[in-house]
Amino acid sequence: MRASRVAARYGARVAIAESGRLGGTCVNVGCIPKKLFAYAAHWREDFRVARSFGWVLEEPRFDWRALRANKDREIARLNGVYERALTGVGVTILRDRARVRGPHEVEIGGKLYSAAHILVATGARPHKPEIPGAGLAITSDEAFFLESLPRRALVVGGGYIAAEFASIFNGLGVETTLAYRGARLLRGFDAGLGERLASEMAGKGVKVRLNQTPISIGNGTSVRFQDGSSGSFDLVLLATGRKPNTADLGLEAAGVKLGAEGAVAVDAYSKSSVDSIHAIGDVTNRVNLTPVATAEAMWLAKTLFGGAPTPVDHDSVPTAVFADPNLASVGLSEEKARARHGAVAVYESSFTALKHTLGGSSEKTFVKLVVEERGGRVLGAHMLGPDAGEIIQGLAVAVKLGVTKAQLDATIGIHPTAAEEFVTMRERTR
Repeated sequence: MRASRVAARYGARVAIAESGRLGGTCVNVGCIPKKLFAYAAHWREDFRVARSFGWVLEEPRFDWRALRANKDREIARLNGVYERALTGVGVTILRDRARVRGPHEVEIGGKLYSAAHILVATGARPHKPEIPGAGLAITSDEAFFLESLPRRALVVGGGYIAAEFASIFNGLGVETTLAYRGARLLRGFDAGLGERLASEMAGKGVKVRLNQTPISIGNGTSVRFQDGSSGSFDLVLLATGRKPNTADLGLEAAGVKLGAEGAVAVDAYSKSSVDSIHAIGDVTNRVNLTPVATAEAMWLAKTLFGGAPTPVDHDSVPTAVFADPNLASVGLSEEKARARHGAVAVYESSFTALKHTLGGSSEKTFVKLVVEERGGRVLGAHMLGPDAGEIIQGLAVAVKLGVTKAQLDATIGIHPTAAEEFVTMRERTR
């Protein structure tokens, strides 16, 4: 959608083929409905905290159907917004599935269309592991449309989606278990974040089982784990990765080279092995985040129609995981920084946020800076705690511009906030 709109503004004639709802994964079964659910899940704890601030409340009751209906209404509204945004700049919407028939030809609904440029932006889909009974489990796609909440849920996986849905279910009152085959959650993030997230989620009631994964799922839904144990659940959600949507698109027949997991192999300008065919977003399996896909879209439109060839820039991409508690990160983890830069200085702080001091909560906010030893440049900033995404977004600008630890030290903090901790850490941890 972003590529279509920007290209059209540059004066290109654009058509977009979409057989489903506009907005892709993020709008329909991803970021937007997920965060709406995450907001809902936080209210249970907020009600409890409110009592420590003097609010006398009736025991709250949660209505899943009301949340689902309100979410559906908001997504339908967004679908309409996106359709008007496309047609408003002259983009033709073709409501059918497309198959590439050649370097400049696409078949849509039985009709052939020719184009100077073809862009593949078909995203990715959830992938289920090949274990007996996997068909009895759901993925995140179906989780947004459950008729009712389960009493007991098992979430399998250790990435964004698993951590977020385990937190959502737990916050909405579901007895939740999170099982992951690895030793810590969020592989690829700074180790300190993954380790602390597991501890905080466990403190909030999620049963976290690390180094553990199901080997079979039976009717019931009974689950057998690799250590020989078993458990019974009303729902199993498999959040075990996603694969690019390239099947039956005619890409290989058209000469497009596919890489691991079926991803479209592209160069720094998002061009495939066929000069006239480009690809962006999750279908390329580079940095699978919505803002990255939209940025790739703008860079591509500028390259093809704006007279300014612009390579993609995946350096210092900030990201957040809307688990409970939230976490966010920009730049390099400590592990990657040491591998790339050798000696680094690490600054860490763990503390109880002011909001939790009256109610006796054990939740800790954690912030971390990874700093280049010689020049003092901040290589990575990481946070676990409320509003982590909002705070790291601001720091992401500074990190992108090459901020140094000395410059952060010279910045006056806003007190009392959690964010000020990033400019008040003076003593290095290691």
